[in-house]
Amino acid sequence: MSTSTISERLIAIRNFMEAAKLDAFIIPSTDAHLSEYPPKRWESRKWISGFTGSAGTAVVTKKRAGVWTDSRYFLQAADELEGTGFDLFKMGQPGTPEMTAWIVEQVGKGGTVGIDGLVYAASDAKALRSALEAKDIRLETTLDPFAEVWKDRPEIPGNKVFLLSEEITGESTKSKIERIHDELDRLGADGLIAVTLDAVAWIFNMRGSDVDFNPVAVAYGYVSKKESVLFVDEEKLDDLTKNTLLKQGVKIDDYDRVFSYVANLPENTAVCLTGHKINYKLYQTLSATCRIIDVPSPVDLMKAVKNETELNGFRHAMVKDGVALVKFFMWLEKAVPEGSVTEITVDEKLREFRSQQELFVGESFSTIAGYARNGAVIHYRAQPDTCLKIEPKGLLLIDSGGQYKDGTTDITRTVAVGKLTKQMREDYTNVLKGHIGIATVVYPEGTRGSQLDVLARKALWDNCQTYWHGTGHGIGHFLNVHEGPQNIRLEENPTVLKVGMVTSNEPGIYRTNEYGIRIENLIVTQEYNKTEDFGTFYNFETITLCPIDTKPIVKKLLTKKEIKWLNSYHEMVYSKLKKHLNKTEKEWLKEKTRPI
Repeated sequence: MSTSTISERLIAIRNFMEAAKLDAFIIPSTDAHLSEYPPKRWESRKWISGFTGSAGTAVVTKKRAGVWTDSRYFLQAADELEGTGFDLFKMGQPGTPEMTAWIVEQVGKGGTVGIDGLVYAASDAKALRSALEAKDIRLETTLDPFAEVWKDRPEIPGNKVFLLSEEITGESTKSKIERIHDELDRLGADGLIAVTLDAVAWIFNMRGSDVDFNPVAVAYGYVSKKESVLFVDEEKLDDLTKNTLLKQGVKIDDYDRVFSYVANLPENTAVCLTGHKINYKLYQTLSATCRIIDVPSPVDLMKAVKNETELNGFRHAMVKDGVALVKFFMWLEKAVPEGSVTEITVDEKLREFRSQQELFVGESFSTIAGYARNGAVIHYRAQPDTCLKIEPKGLLLIDSGGQYKDGTTDITRTVAVGKLTKQMREDYTNVLKGHIGIATVVYPEGTRGSQLDVLARKALWDNCQTYWHGTGHGIGHFLNVHEGPQNIRLEENPTVLKVGMVTSNEPGIYRTNEYGIRIENLIVTQEYNKTEDFGTFYNFETITLCPIDTKPIVKKLLTKKEIKWLNSYHEMVYSKLKKHLNKTEKEWLKEKTRPI
C-alpha cells in the first residue's frame, strides 16, 4: 500500500473529525466481536494505517497519528508505517508514552475523543472514559467514521454456516447449554451473552468461513434457562441447519436483533458477561435494571478443556499434518540446492501437501516462512515483491498450521538449509532446551502457565538472552488457532492449567537482521500422579508429530535427560507416522528421527 494512499485516508478521517468536532479518534484492531482476526469489513486499523499485524491500536489527532503495538510486531510495524504519517509506539519499551496519556497531551482540557463503541471492548471503553473525564476530556462513543470515509468497505460476510456432528465434537449443543445453565446457577445469573465468534461457534457446534483461517461465522448468542437464542443472518442457514438447531432447543433471530433483545430483558435479570469480551455498544444497550455479573467467561473455560473425542480428533489431525510435513521437508531438502525455492514457494508447497490430507479445510493462520533475517520478524508474512530466495546456508523458520474437521494444528520448525555459524548452533540448542523444559515438566494441580514460563527461558537467560512473546497459547478444536483462557507466558494469568487443555510450547530467539529460531509443538495437560501427601500432579503429552532438526544441535549443551526426551519424541514420531508413508518417505523419516 502506498504512503500517498495512507496520506489521503488520513486527510479523509481528519475531515470527518473536524465535522464531528473531534480532537482525536481511536481505532482498535478488533471487530464487533472483539476478534483477534476480524472479517475484512472491520479491518479499519489496517485500512487507515497500512499496518497489517493482528495486534495494535491506531490514534489519529488533528496533527499527529500513531500506532501502538507489542514486541511481536516492532520490526514489521516499523517497516509498514515508514513514510505513512503514523508514528510507531513500541509498547512496554522505555520512553514509550502510554496511549491514553499521549492522547490527553495531544487533545488537552475541554477536548473530545471519539471511538466506535461497536468495536471497542466495554472494559476498555469504561477505563478510557474515566481517564479522559479526569482530565476534563469528553468521550464520544457512537461514531463510525469508516462508514463514510471507506468508500469500498466490505459488507459483513454472508457465507453459509455448517454444523458439526457429535462424532466430531463429542457433545451436543443441548448438553453444552445444560452445562452453561449449571454455571449460571453457580454464578447466580439468569442468562449469558456470548459475543466472541469462537464461543458462539462452540456453544452451537457451528462453523463458518467469515474470517480468514478461523472457521467461525458472524453471530451472537444468548443462553438462559428460559431460552437460548442464536442471532445470525438467516440467509446463512439452510433448512437442515435451522431444523437441527431447533431440535437442540435453539431459537434463531436476526443478527442485529441482539441489541433490542438485550435492551428488553426483564427487569432485574442477572446477566453474565465478560467486560473485555463484549463491545461497548451492546454493553450500553443493557437496561439499567439488569444486574451485570462481569466474570471471566465460563464458556471459554469449558471450551478450553477438550473432551476425549476432541483430543482424539487432535491426535488424528496430527498424524495427517505429520505426513504432510514429511512430504514437505523431503521436497525442501531436494529443492533448496537447486535454487528454486523462495519463502512464497514454501507457503505454497505446505498448502499443497496439507490439502491432500483427509478432512483438510484450510490453513489455521497465514504461514510464516522466514529465511535468514526475515526469521527475526516474529509474525513475518512473505510478499511476492519482497520475499527472499532460500540459499543453501543458514536457517529457515517455518511456522504453519492446518484446519482439519477433527482438529487444528500449529507447528514451528527451524531447519538448517546449509552451513551454520557457531552462534546459530548455540542459539538453536538453547531454544531446544527451553522447549524440552516445558515438555518434561511435572507440576502440581492448580499451577498457572506463568509459573512454568521460566523453564522455557532459563537456558537463554543464563546467556543474557530472551524473547518477548509468550511461550504458549491455547488452541481451539477446529476453531481459532489462538484461544484462551490459559497460556504460558511471563505475564500473570489467574487461569490454572486443567486436564484436557491443549496449549502450544514455542520458545524462540530472534537476532535482528540475522535470523530467528523457534521450535513449537502442541501439548495436552494430563494427570501424571496422585500422591497421598502432596496431591495430584500433572505433566504434558506432546501430540505434534514432526522431526526436530538435529543438525544444528550442540550435543554437549544438552543434559542426558534432554537427549533422552528428544530421542523418545523422535521414536514416537516415527512409530506413529511410518504406516502412512511409502518406502522412500519412511526411510527419510527414519534417518531424521534416529537417536543422537
